[in-house]
Amino acid sequence: MSTTTVSKLATALKLSSEKLILQLNDAGIDVTDKNDVVSNDQKLLLLNHLRGSHGTKSTASSAPKKLTINRRSQSELKLSGSFGRSRTVNVEVRKKRTYLKKETLIDQAKKELEEQKKLEQEKQKQIEEEIQNQKLESAPAEIINKNQSKISVTDKKPKDTSHKKDKGLKKKKRKNQVDEDPYLIKELHVKGKVKKRKKRKIRRSLSSAILDQAHTFEKPTSPVVKEVVIPEVITPQGLAQKLSMKVNEVITSMMNLGVIATANDNLDQETAILIVQEMGHKAVPMDERTVEDTLFDDGDDTYEKVDRPPVVTIMGHVDHGKTSLLDYIRKSKVVDKEAGGITQHIGAYSIVHKSNSITFLDTPGHAAFSSMRARGANVTDIIILVVAANDGVKPQTVESIEHARASVVPIIVAINKIDKPESDIEKVRNEMIANEIVPDDLGGDCLFVNISAKTGDGIENLLETIVLQSEILDLKASNEGRAVGVVIESGIESGKGAVATILITEGRLNKGDLIIAGEEFGKARILMDENNKELNFVTPSTPVKVFGLSSTPNAGDEIRVVSNEKQGKEISTLRKDRNRVNKLNDQKIIKMKNFMEQSMDSSKKTISLIVKADVQGSVEAIRDSLLKLSTDEVEVDIISSGVGGISESDINLATASNAFIIGFNVRADTGARKIIKESDVEIKYYSVIYETIDDVSDIIEGHATPIIKEEITGLAEVRDIFDSPKLGKIAGCLVTEGTVTKSSSIRVLRDNTVIYEGELESLKRFKDSVNKVKSGTECGIGVKNYNDVKIGDQIECYTKLEINQ
Repeated sequence: MSTTTVSKLATALKLSSEKLILQLNDAGIDVTDKNDVVSNDQKLLLLNHLRGSHGTKSTASSAPKKLTINRRSQSELKLSGSFGRSRTVNVEVRKKRTYLKKETLIDQAKKELEEQKKLEQEKQKQIEEEIQNQKLESAPAEIINKNQSKISVTDKKPKDTSHKKDKGLKKKKRKNQVDEDPYLIKELHVKGKVKKRKKRKIRRSLSSAILDQAHTFEKPTSPVVKEVVIPEVITPQGLAQKLSMKVNEVITSMMNLGVIATANDNLDQETAILIVQEMGHKAVPMDERTVEDTLFDDGDDTYEKVDRPPVVTIMGHVDHGKTSLLDYIRKSKVVDKEAGGITQHIGAYSIVHKSNSITFLDTPGHAAFSSMRARGANVTDIIILVVAANDGVKPQTVESIEHARASVVPIIVAINKIDKPESDIEKVRNEMIANEIVPDDLGGDCLFVNISAKTGDGIENLLETIVLQSEILDLKASNEGRAVGVVIESGIESGKGAVATILITEGRLNKGDLIIAGEEFGKARILMDENNKELNFVTPSTPVKVFGLSSTPNAGDEIRVVSNEKQGKEISTLRKDRNRVNKLNDQKIIKMKNFMEQSMDSSKKTISLIVKADVQGSVEAIRDSLLKLSTDEVEVDIISSGVGGISESDINLATASNAFIIGFNVRADTGARKIIKESDVEIKYYSVIYETIDDVSDIIEGHATPIIKEEITGLAEVRDIFDSPKLGKIAGCLVTEGTVTKSSSIRVLRDNTVIYEGELESLKRFKDSVNKVKSGTECGIGVKNYNDVKIGDQIECYTKLEINQ
């Protein structure tokens, strides 16, 4: 049998011998030296002693009731210091955990229950004693004596009645309390109140359908007939939604009627009504103008009508002196009125003659601007027909007469250029009589005035005649209420967006009003006159420039003020959808017509064009003129037209459709120029409509030999402006593309729009005159007869080349 000494046991327990001797002595084992022998019984005794030191005392056979564990863990943490240095910190974590045995918790809970019961019994005894004392104090003295005598008797013969009272108390407790398990483990109470979670009460409400289930699933005794409102255009998918059925059923009914269409094809109103009636429902055609009627119903009849200025439109043939007449009227009236008395508005002017305001509209005289003259005749009160005394009646003169007759507007004939020696007034009068324009001195209703726009002869008489004619017409309009007007011209202005020149015919247009012009909706953010002066309101017969529309409206569209944004957007969406459907229908008709013509004659050619111009009126004039050039052999197809510079999308569209682009007073932007270099799209720039029509007609007729082509040789950007005592303003430029040559023709561009065409007067490099300046070089450019060059403008150099076809 091996013996275990104190030193061996200390080594096994990883303790020092001195500490183990102290623990053995505490356990009642007499040991003094490390070489003393320790028996197994002494080891067990030491173990029980150590277990008891952690918890309660235990015997040799029992386990400890409480166990405490101490743990230590060490780690290193690296921290970054200043100047890129780091330091290491030793971290020691100490954890202490105490575990209790289940039996100890049960014993502790039992003790708490017993103490609680004792406290309750003591409280109940105190309550009973207080009740008895109150009864004794309130009872009369006799009863007290009797009670005292009874008490004395009871003292003589005591009886043990404590067990009866205890039984009574137990019965009362059983009624109010539930017997608790004395061995039940209760929750240990922690400091602070513990909120008990309440059970959520679910409230259920019964719907009317559940309460009345007898009629919920009742089968209809007769077929359900729905009343469906049918708009002008609807798709089978939309029709199926209105009928609450599948689109396949609608298409089946359509096929039974012989209508073949997909779910997203457009159906006209008549076809949709037949389909609905075929399916057994009632169709009601919807009036598309019901939404717009709210706009027209708000009349201004309640406002008093006052005198308004006359709107005078000047018409006539090309170079008969229409603009010269207006220029002289403006010059002669500028002196009589302060600055701002004359308001110019892209062909619209307003002057004051002897306290009488007159608004003039200037219309182009070329045949291409027939639609613009027609719009001018529709909004005007008086038409002045200018006829040159040396030229007589011309085709556009006759056309202007027809426009005046169609609009039932009085005509004042102004025979111009009477200062020329070859003028023949009688010849002009006879030609006008031949066209049923009879002078008033011969019994007619037209006034004739002889004038000279150059010398000013007869101008005063002409203005007096206009005022007299306006007094006879008794022109009146209300200057209050919602404004109504007409779009004269529209375009895009750099930095401000879409702009529309309008003429108010009735009501009052205030700054900030919500307006709708054609299919474009917006807010009148800015009302501006020619002097760039902002106006707060505009009255009838006054031209004004309006900013704030969503896009450029078409010239001739009516403009109205709407009550709220919802109404304006609804009308705008309705009109856009209607125009889109009409365009799609027209395209289908044209495609079918072209298909039939191609099947009959496959030799017909098509010239595809894209037209971009600076204003809407020019776009419309060029488009109408080019479409009239189509012949039996060659057809002109305008793929796209719009206002503004030539963009990347225009180049991509021209590439896909094999078309060339016509730019009228506009240029391609920076992104479009990069694509042009990589593609073979041809762009033709024009500033005169005659040249545009002549070139396209030459292409159609095949006469274009030789072809004159413009080649852009260089492009310079204006960086600064310098004043020269000899040459005027000199533009300090940086050549960005190509080469600028002194002999080249130039154009001045502002926001990709041509504002001047001319020649170079001087080209200098520092102080030396040069003939050429290459790309990336700075130079000074003097433009001949033009001093309005600004920083940011572009000077474009080009040459004209003759190329044989």
